[in-house]
Amino acid sequence: MTVNELTVKIFADGADLYSMKDLASRSYIKGLTTNPTLMRQAGIVDYRKFASEVLTEIPDKHISFEVFADDHVDMKRQALEISSWGKNVFVKIPITNTQGVSSVPLIKELVEEGVQVNATAVFTLEQVQQVSTVLNPKLPAVVSVFAGRIADTGIDPLPIMQQSLRVLNESQFHELIWASPRELLNIFQADQIGCDIITVTPDILKKLDNVGKDLSLFSLETVRMFFDDAKKAGFTL
Repeated sequence: MTVNELTVKIFADGADLYSMKDLASRSYIKGLTTNPTLMRQAGIVDYRKFASEVLTEIPDKHISFEVFADDHVDMKRQALEISSWGKNVFVKIPITNTQGVSSVPLIKELVEEGVQVNATAVFTLEQVQQVSTVLNPKLPAVVSVFAGRIADTGIDPLPIMQQSLRVLNESQFHELIWASPRELLNIFQADQIGCDIITVTPDILKKLDNVGKDLSLFSLETVRMFFDDAKKAGFTL
């Protein structure tokens, strides 16, 4: 299977403007997401300026920006401003605040005001079910389940993702995001179960060149890499 044959939509995850612009120009990238951690790592200090630059360069693909306040009143204020930045903007709302207080009531308020929400940092089926009850069946929304981080705990995320799909796909406007993938294989796993979207970082996207590669050739290239590196290191025995 090639990347163009995938049914899962690939969203690029990052905060480097040059990289985001480059990836957005590729036909197989259907949207983009970012978050405060990625923005900090990229050296972003002016949120509004960064967002404005991104939306100027990428005006026609889904883009998710995240609120960074912790109390729900301020989260709502930020969400309404972010939502006003463009029709292609979705607002990422963490499923709880840092005190563990559910953001579902806030999401309900935002949905009622027409905000396209991306419920993020979701880890459990219960959280998916709670969010689904407050979404408008006719208003686009996405739910980001962190499958990669779930897998980091030793739990297979596939059952949770499959059950989440059944909950969300009751509306054609609600989509499930496979978030925090750890390897290229996750793209194909997401595709196989019918997941709507997967967010992928540039380091994993680079591995798309390996799709369909002959494994014997890959083996030979790996052996040559070991040999060349040992030679460059000047090892002797």
